[in-house]
Amino acid sequence: MPRLLLVALAGLAVSAAAFQADEPVRRGRIKKVDADKGTLTLTVDGQDRDYTVTAATLMRDDANQEIKDRLKDRRLKEGAPVMFKAARKDGQTVLVGVRLVGAGQGGLPGPRPPKVDTSRLKPLPELGRDKYQGFEGGLYPGGKNEPPAGHLKAGLALAKAVGPLDADGKPSDDGKIVLLSVGMSNTTQEFSVFKRLADADKDKNPRLVIVDGAQGGMTATAIQQADRGPGERFWTTVDQRLKAAGVTRQQVQVAWIKEADAGPRQGFPKYAQTLQAELGNIVRLMHGRFPNLKIVYLSSRICAAFAKTLLNPEPYAYESGFAVRWLIEEQIKGEPALNYDLDKGPVKAPWLAWGPYLWANGVSKRADGLSYEESDFAADGTHPSESGRRKVARQLLQFFQNDPTARPWFVRR
Repeated sequence: MPRLLLVALAGLAVSAAAFQADEPVRRGRIKKVDADKGTLTLTVDGQDRDYTVTAATLMRDDANQEIKDRLKDRRLKEGAPVMFKAARKDGQTVLVGVRLVGAGQGGLPGPRPPKVDTSRLKPLPELGRDKYQGFEGGLYPGGKNEPPAGHLKAGLALAKAVGPLDADGKPSDDGKIVLLSVGMSNTTQEFSVFKRLADADKDKNPRLVIVDGAQGGMTATAIQQADRGPGERFWTTVDQRLKAAGVTRQQVQVAWIKEADAGPRQGFPKYAQTLQAELGNIVRLMHGRFPNLKIVYLSSRICAAFAKTLLNPEPYAYESGFAVRWLIEEQIKGEPALNYDLDKGPVKAPWLAWGPYLWANGVSKRADGLSYEESDFAADGTHPSESGRRKVARQLLQFFQNDPTARPWFVRR
């Protein structure tokens, strides 16, 4: 089954209310999944009809190995009931959205995640020199929440070097600065709201173009390589979105990454270590793909205390923060494979730093007041609702407006 079909069929938590009123929701039964044609055949009112699955097919959940496994277990067999909405486009009948009927909690087959006591989990900035399962907290080495002086100095220099570039990547007063997002469904859901807020901000640099490259179903495992499979599709789509925004790869100078893997089962620290390695592959890939990329900010997952699926529950959401922390620390310590300084050898990666730290322990407020209610999440308890997206978007906007390595290029001069 192709990943595109899995993306559509993974969106099983979509409610009928999510569909536009002028296109009715219908009921049918699965007749056939055609991997080669990218179609889903449904029996509707006694007739078999083919529906095309497109990248725009409405979804709420990542297409990921955990969902793949559970879909296989459920065997999307002939006769399985679904609710769906379709529309005509370019002479084809395409699926706008689809979900299994009576498939279980949140529309997703499979068990709910086990109960996890998160009461003792502290946000990394508040954990400080204390330890989680033997590993020190803080966003940066030494339990600190600010980068070491040398690393910060390098970031400030790079931030000042960010400026408008023409389509070929040459300095130009009429050029553009591109801020690109990279990541999965949560990332695009949150970044798209941030983009609206930022584009409406009168203080935003008029030369700054914000492009959302993140896409549903595209986990760290999927996008760490660009030459085949889902990774190739991901980076091709990024190129298409850059083109649609009227910019080029050569104008991408800053990026925000928020990634995770689906259905984690490895425990700690193995999952975080695996994610760290994948993030390292991604930033190196981006260095090669975007020749003027100077700065990459990374964030880890939001809270998963209300998760109702095994997509990425606690404590994995919390533990993803260690993957980001360890990757940045590795660069700070001088790992050659993450070198950003030409004076120290071949450049392999952009300069790395934390973006906003987004995890909070459910309704327990962090020191800065951030917390998450169950209403901040969609039916699966993992993806953010509109209110959850706005919370993250505001965190992003505040970060880019105020961080000393972001303000020089983000804010109007």
